[in-house]
Amino acid sequence: MGLFVRKVKTASGATAVQIARKHRGVRTIVEHLGSAHDDAQLAVLVQIAKERITAGQLAFDLDALTPTAPLGVAPIVTGSRARVLWDVLEAAYRRLGFAAAVDDDTFMKLVLARVIEPTSKADTIRVLDELGVPAPGLRTIWRTLSRCVEQDWRDKLATAAYTHATRDGVLKLVLYDVTTLYFEAEDEDELRKVGMSKERRVDPQIVVGMLVTADGFPLEVHEFPGNTGETLTLLPVLRAFQVRHQVDDVVVVADAGMLSASNLNQIEDAGFSFIVGSRISKAPYDLAEHFDRHGGVLYDGGTLESKRIMGVGPNARERRVVYHYSAKRDRRDNHTLDKQVERAQKVADGKKPLKKDRFVKLTGTRPAVDQVLVDRARQLAGLKGYVTNIPALRLTGNDVVAAYHELFQVERSFRMTKTDLRARPMFHHEADSIHAHLTIVFTALAISRHLQEATRLSIRRVIHALRPLRDVTISINGNEITATTPPGADAHAILTAVAGH
Repeated sequence: MGLFVRKVKTASGATAVQIARKHRGVRTIVEHLGSAHDDAQLAVLVQIAKERITAGQLAFDLDALTPTAPLGVAPIVTGSRARVLWDVLEAAYRRLGFAAAVDDDTFMKLVLARVIEPTSKADTIRVLDELGVPAPGLRTIWRTLSRCVEQDWRDKLATAAYTHATRDGVLKLVLYDVTTLYFEAEDEDELRKVGMSKERRVDPQIVVGMLVTADGFPLEVHEFPGNTGETLTLLPVLRAFQVRHQVDDVVVVADAGMLSASNLNQIEDAGFSFIVGSRISKAPYDLAEHFDRHGGVLYDGGTLESKRIMGVGPNARERRVVYHYSAKRDRRDNHTLDKQVERAQKVADGKKPLKKDRFVKLTGTRPAVDQVLVDRARQLAGLKGYVTNIPALRLTGNDVVAAYHELFQVERSFRMTKTDLRARPMFHHEADSIHAHLTIVFTALAISRHLQEATRLSIRRVIHALRPLRDVTISINGNEITATTPPGADAHAILTAVAGH
């Protein structure tokens, strides 16, 4: 096995310098040292490669690189920067209009650092240092968070996000959902309160409502006290969206948790159309005629419609209900029902202790399987309902179903905020700090979704591919030159996609 210096012309016309080895006729690249754009840079990179081979070092550790002996002019690495990654993120930040909306360099650094490596505000300084980006001091960071709240930067950023989302035309469909973020704290306050947790925890929490486009790009984010009911969050978010952008001709899609007659009436009175999930327990009554006439038989992907009066007294309004049947959902529902009936039968046979099971009823003093309830549940298998105020002439039943299915985009955005961006503000204890933190997360999410749309890759894969690309500053005889890491195939594809988006 022998190590040697390999020089290769790149597509850009530069010369890549590599350390390679040859073993039994097979040549393997050990390390890329960088690309030279002139003779001086080439000479430095070749000399570094020769010194490394002489020293028997196979890993190009830029931070540890020091010449062991004065072989002519000794090169010194004076700096290293992840320029390519930072330039891509900063360009996305500016392209979305955020730099024009909030003219604050520290805020931008907090947002981009969260996209790269979500961590505490104090540890963000370490992340920026490792990237080779000048980092603000901790006091500067706290002052920036205070200005974020005082000057209502979230309003400006939401306006910029909406402008980007409507660049190709009018926005016709928005998706809404809520989640909860808990705090490992013993005491409640005005915002952090114990409530119905999505994660089944009993810690103080906040409720977060998010409005996104049909492809998951965030438009609004709002936080509410942790004991706020889901149905009470939708209208405030929509009203803020309406006032901010002066729009109302938009279809709002939300899950069944938002389904209340009062909620829907207020949304309609505000000028919005809506599609929300329906509680399927009403289906046998809504579709009684169909079940009687056809025995409940539906074809895969088929829809049926009915009308239902929702609300009481002067608040009662007739609503259109669309039911969709899926054979796959039918098989899944029936499998679940089989397990539930099996448990109920064991209770009825005395093989399991009596407890509250879905299909167990008491006949006198003995438990039994409630067959009427089982038959009714079988009748509902495979069905999912949707309530809307959009007439069939404007939107067919299948279009209603397709629009509702886009809700997975807001769920994906929530998963990104909780995992990739680590939205839970575990070190924030005041309402203003939580507000500023979620504003940073909202902005970081917008950049992440934008880059994912451009590259068709997850933001983690984008970061993983671009972060290793470094600009290395080398000082030789008082002169400084820069050596760059050539992008691999994945990084090159990402850069091409971003440049063309």
